[in-house]
Amino acid sequence: MLLILPLALLWSYKEIQSQLHQPQAILVLGGSTRKLEREKFTADFARKHPKLPIWISGGSPPSVTKKVFSKAGIDSRRLRLDYRANNTVENFTTLVGELESTGIKSVYLITSDFHMRRAIVVGEIVLGSRGIHFKPVSVPSDHSPEPLAKSIRDGVRSLVWVATGYTGGDQLQDEH
Repeated sequence: MLLILPLALLWSYKEIQSQLHQPQAILVLGGSTRKLEREKFTADFARKHPKLPIWISGGSPPSVTKKVFSKAGIDSRRLRLDYRANNTVENFTTLVGELESTGIKSVYLITSDFHMRRAIVVGEIVLGSRGIHFKPVSVPSDHSPEPLAKSIRDGVRSLVWVATGYTGGDQLQDEH
């Protein structure tokens, strides 16, 4: 019971924080597939949030991504495409400074449902280190959730980044 109470309080605190911070942008973790699930889902989501800029880290080639959003009627000026990341930790670390410098304090975080646990772990550490909140939005898929070990590994890598600025990305590439 003593262990459950602090976890329940932390969850309640995070839920309240999430409700207080209205997202100012959409952050998509790229993970290109032939079906373009994340891009198509995000384009539909972006139509429901017409004032939000869309930050996409990795994913499909720029011309393909722009075409998906154009077909959905999304103005290309809303898109901020970034291809520096080679893995999930870098999806966050390469953009967090830019999000912070533009005054963004809260984002919708979009990735596939099977990848969301790891994205939440990394996002809590990397975005949280800069005071940026997020609301997870999962893209449905037929895939099983990733192994817990990937979330733990990338959580540790994120903590190392917060402490040192080093992501370890030179040695590690993962599937987003």
